[in-house]
Amino acid sequence: MKFFIDTANLNDIAEAEALGVLDGVTTNPSLMAKEGITGVANILDHYKKICDIVKGDVSAEVIATDYDGMIEQGEELAALHSQIVVKLPMIADGVKACKYFSDKGIKTNMTLIFSAGQALLAAKAGATYVSPFLGRLDDISTDGLNLISEMRLIYDNYGFKSKILAASVRNTMHVINCAKLGSDVMTGPLSSITGLLKHPLTDSGLAQFLEDYKKGN
Repeated sequence: MKFFIDTANLNDIAEAEALGVLDGVTTNPSLMAKEGITGVANILDHYKKICDIVKGDVSAEVIATDYDGMIEQGEELAALHSQIVVKLPMIADGVKACKYFSDKGIKTNMTLIFSAGQALLAAKAGATYVSPFLGRLDDISTDGLNLISEMRLIYDNYGFKSKILAASVRNTMHVINCAKLGSDVMTGPLSSITGLLKHPLTDSGLAQFLEDYKKGN
């Protein structure tokens, strides 16, 4: 399973990259705003900075909600860097735009997926990545992991090449469960990745090893 980090914070991206396990980055308008990145020119420049840090795919989201606007913005984003993946919303014009970009060989990420039906349409349109939002489904007392399971079954049934990108991942158990279910990618905050490092027995065991070494040396 590939690890993406869901942020626009360059320090967090650099830290995840330094760990040696980072495969890509996802962003959205909310994450850009959180970092104080505003204005088209500044946002585009920020995407370039992200691409300079990581070697993998970087999802950059369109703001337009109409087909023509998505195409214009998507082509501008794709032209920034070879690593850019055009992120599109799961609406009718988003599906149309996904098909357009797929036919042109431009990578896409269909976002805000909350049902198996939406995931099926995204795959039919040729999406490179399809992003079900686990955390947001959990927020409304719906089992987000069940959606991952349904998508895996459907995609395997028909040999769809679209990658399941588990989004809105909020904790380490989300990561582990997504891995068990066969999600191709997970994206979450830095804490969801670094949290996998932690176990109290590792800490106590290392402390004991070091203490025993000191006694004998």
